[in-house]
Amino acid sequence: MSTGLGLLRLPPRAFWAMTPRELNAACHRPGAANSAPPARTDLLRLMRDFPDEDVSECPTI
Repeated sequence: MSTGLGLLRLPPRAFWAMTPRELNAACHRPGAANSAPPARTDLLRLMRDFPDEDVSECPTI
């Protein structure tokens, strides 16, 4: 329950409607242990394209 409601921040209705297989899939990313972090330029591009705050705070590429 703490993972579904707390970590994943699912609404209670969505959490209780999930099957154990769906909850497991939501908690694990396939291949996450083998994947490298994004390159700096890719991260900056994502920050520019999908800003959390004011765009002027994002560094330029």
